[in-house]
Amino acid sequence: MPGQVLAYIRVSSADQNPERQVTAIHEALGGKRDRCFTDHASGVSTDRPALTSMLAHVRDEDVLVVASMDRLARSVIDLDQLVTRLTSEGVTVRFLKEGLTFQPAVLADPLAVFQLQVMGAFAQLERALIRDRQREGIAAAKARGVYRGRARRLGVEQVEQARADIEAGVPKAVVARRLGVARQTLYTALHPDPASTSTAS
Repeated sequence: MPGQVLAYIRVSSADQNPERQVTAIHEALGGKRDRCFTDHASGVSTDRPALTSMLAHVRDEDVLVVASMDRLARSVIDLDQLVTRLTSEGVTVRFLKEGLTFQPAVLADPLAVFQLQVMGAFAQLERALIRDRQREGIAAAKARGVYRGRARRLGVEQVEQARADIEAGVPKAVVARRLGVARQTLYTALHPDPASTSTAS
């Protein structure tokens, strides 16, 4: 019986959309895919249940497709260990961004091992550069006074006081300013139902 075609996807947090990776894998496989394993976790997180499930699921002659090396592994060492484990179990591992495919027993070839480690190092460096650019962008935004960071969440008592102020005739914009939050944050706290939020004025 031929092996399955599997996909592994990881996005950095639960609110990120995996669609870019899904599309890349779908186009590469022409829609032919038996199962997809998706994790919502940062690259440094060890809590990746979908990865654990995938490793327990794979069998000899399966093909695992991943959008890029940095989606599968946290580091060069992690990448080496995962690919070695998978290929030793008869699994072919294919990385789309790097255009590399590692087949069972191929890592017995020193050149293949070197190629895996070099490309993994590039992926790790790229992640580090992206983080540096993000930090630089935040620092520059703070210097210009335009960085707000994550939206604050209002506590229950703050929401109750806000409702009381609004019922007393205080404009919502003034209430939001007193609380130090954006008006949209106040509206969301007052109307947690999305349908109600869209009608807030």
